[in-house]
Amino acid sequence: MSIHSIHHVQLGFPAGQQALVRHFYGELLGLKEFRLGTGNTLRFYAASQRVDLVPVPNWTASPSPSHLAFEVQNLPGFRARLLDAGLEIDESQPLAGHLRFRVNDPAGNPIEFLEPDPSQGGAA
Repeated sequence: MSIHSIHHVQLGFPAGQQALVRHFYGELLGLKEFRLGTGNTLRFYAASQRVDLVPVPNWTASPSPSHLAFEVQNLPGFRARLLDAGLEIDESQPLAGHLRFRVNDPAGNPIEFLEPDPSQGGAA
């Protein structure tokens, strides 16, 4: 028996902010949205994995270090797109062997983007 992949990640967001969340994940990040059953959960594919976003009444963003990390191609392109959209980018935590930054989604969930950078050396 072994674990071979993550099936999905589930994050909360303030109820009523579906349009902002849909814009961030669908338009800015380019993830494909899909429907599964009924309800208000927004679901997106990131390659073969899923990101499920659930509206939560009385939402409070978690202050924990938990976050979602996407490994991407063309990290500078993602960086430029998110900066153009007016998002604040945090590049204060380098990771050896990678290009990396973080942003918060519309609900305040931290989202990390990273891309291996062989020119840096270091362990992945």
